[in-house]
Amino acid sequence: MDFTVSVLLGTFLLSIAALFIFIWSMSKGLFGDGVAAATEIFGKNELGTVEDPAATARQKGGLQRAMGDVDECMTEEEEGIRNRADRSTSLVVGVCLTLAVMWLVLASFAGLISSIKLHSPDWLVQYAWLTFGRIRPIHLNLVAYGWCSLAGIGVAIWLIPRLLKTELVGANYALVGGALWTIGVFAGVTAIALGYSDGLEWLEFPWQIDILLVVGGALVGCPLWLTLLQRKVDHLYVSVWYIGAGLLWFPILFLVANWPGLHFGVQQATMNWWFGHNVLGLWFTPIGLAASYYFIPKVLGKPIHSYNLSLLGFWSLAFFYSQVGGHHLIGGPIPSWLVTISIVQSLMMAIPVFAVAVNQHMTVLGNFRALAYSPTLRFIVLGAMMYTAASIQGSMEALRAVNTITHFTHYTIAHAHLGLYGFFSMVMFGSIYFIMPRVMNWEWPYPKLISLHFWLVLIGFAIYFIWLSIGGWLQGMAMLDKNTTFMQSVAITLPYLEARSIGGGLMTLGHLVFAAHFFAMGWKFGPKRLSAALLGDSLLLRLASRKTGKGVAA
Repeated sequence: MDFTVSVLLGTFLLSIAALFIFIWSMSKGLFGDGVAAATEIFGKNELGTVEDPAATARQKGGLQRAMGDVDECMTEEEEGIRNRADRSTSLVVGVCLTLAVMWLVLASFAGLISSIKLHSPDWLVQYAWLTFGRIRPIHLNLVAYGWCSLAGIGVAIWLIPRLLKTELVGANYALVGGALWTIGVFAGVTAIALGYSDGLEWLEFPWQIDILLVVGGALVGCPLWLTLLQRKVDHLYVSVWYIGAGLLWFPILFLVANWPGLHFGVQQATMNWWFGHNVLGLWFTPIGLAASYYFIPKVLGKPIHSYNLSLLGFWSLAFFYSQVGGHHLIGGPIPSWLVTISIVQSLMMAIPVFAVAVNQHMTVLGNFRALAYSPTLRFIVLGAMMYTAASIQGSMEALRAVNTITHFTHYTIAHAHLGLYGFFSMVMFGSIYFIMPRVMNWEWPYPKLISLHFWLVLIGFAIYFIWLSIGGWLQGMAMLDKNTTFMQSVAITLPYLEARSIGGGLMTLGHLVFAAHFFAMGWKFGPKRLSAALLGDSLLLRLASRKTGKGVAA
C-alpha cells in the first residue's frame, strides 16, 4: 500500500473513529448544557416572542398569535445591546449585500443567455464574449463568487455580533477584504469575457486574480476572531461553529486549488472536483446552515429541537465531506479505490444531513402556520427542505448504478442548482429580508413584492429543476443505448432545455423584483415609517397584553 493510499484510508478511518468519540463525549456532557446553549440567541425573557422585520404589522400579529401570546419582553438593556450590535455591522453588511444583489442581476442575465443558447446555439454568436464557452463560466463565477459568496459574507458578518452579543470588532478588515473580493470578481469575469481562463470548472479565474480572493477571504474572516475575544456569551451557539469553519475553510480550499504549477493531468482533474464539491459543502453549506439555525428559531421565538443534534450535524459534516467530490470521476482514469472512498463518504453524509433535517424540521413541526405570516421563514424553511433533498440526491448520484446514467447529463446540472439555488440562495433571500430593515432602519416599502418574488422564483425553479432532471435522465438512458446516436440523445433534451429557459426566465424576473425592492428600500421609497422598530417586540407585546389583560414589563 503506497503512501497516498495510506493517507486517504487513514483519514477515512480516523473520521469514523472521531465521530464515535464525539458522540460518546456528548453523551457524557463534555460539550456543556445543550438547553442553555440552544437559548443563547434569545434575551432573558424573549422566549415565545417572534421576530421578523420583513413582516407587516398584520403579518407579525398573526405570527405571534400562531406561536401563542406572551406577557414578557426583553429588558431595555438587552434591547440596547442588540441594537448596538446591529448598528456596528450596518456599513459593511449594507455594502456586501448591495454588491451581492448587483452580481445576482448580472448573473441571472448571463445564465438566461447561456440557457437559451443550449437550444438556439446561433443566437448572439457575433460577439465573442457572448459565445457559450464564455458566457456560461461568466454565469457560474458571478453566481458562486459574486452573489452567493458576498451574500454569505454579509449575512455571516451581521450574525456574528448577534450571536456573541457584542459589537463587531474589525469591521475595516471586512470592508477591505470585501473590496478586494469585489475587484477580484470583476477582474476575473472580465478576463473570462476576453478569453483568458484557467479552463477548470469553478476555477476559471487566472491565478494572478485568484490572489485577490484569497487575501480578501482571509481579511473577511478577521472580524469573527477579533469579535470572539470580546464575546459576552457563555456558550458558542452552533451557528458560530458553522460561520467560523466556513470562513476558515474557504481561503485554504481556494489557495490549494489555484496554486500555480502544483497540479497536473489526472491529479489536476481530481483536485478540480475535490474543490468543486468542497466549495459547496465547506463554504456555502456552513454559511447557509448557520443562517438557518439562527433565523428559524429566532422568527418562531423557540429554541431548536435538539442542540446536541446540531453539533452532531456540524462535526459529521467536517469529518465526512472533504472527499466526496471523487464520485464525479467515476469511469475516469483514476484509481478505483479513490472513487470507492468518495462513494462511501458520500453515503456517510447521511449522518449530518439527517441530523440537520430532523432538527430543523422538528423545530418547525406544529408551527407551519407561521409560514403564512413570516416572509423570512417562508424562504428559509423552503431552503432547509431543499438542503435535505439536494443532499439525499447527491448521495444517490454517487452510487455507480445511478452515476452511470446521470454522469455527463443535464441531470447533474439540475442537482447542482437544487443545492446552490434551492437551498443556499433561498436561505440568503430570507436572511436578507430579515436583515435589511435592521441595517437601513427602514421597513420594506412594498410588502406584496416579497410575495411576488417568492412565487416567481419558486415556480421558475420548480419548472427548471423538474424538467431538466427528466430531460437529463432520458439523455443518460439514450447515451447508454448502443442503437441511439449521440445527436439523437442531444435532440431528446431540446424540449426540456426550452422548459429550462422558461423557468430561468421566471427566476430572472423574480430577481429583478427582488433587486428593485432592495434598492427601493435603500432609497427609502414607499410609505414613510419610523423604522423596523415599529414592528418590534414592545408594540406587539402591548397588543397581546390588551387581548389577554396581562401587564407588560417595561
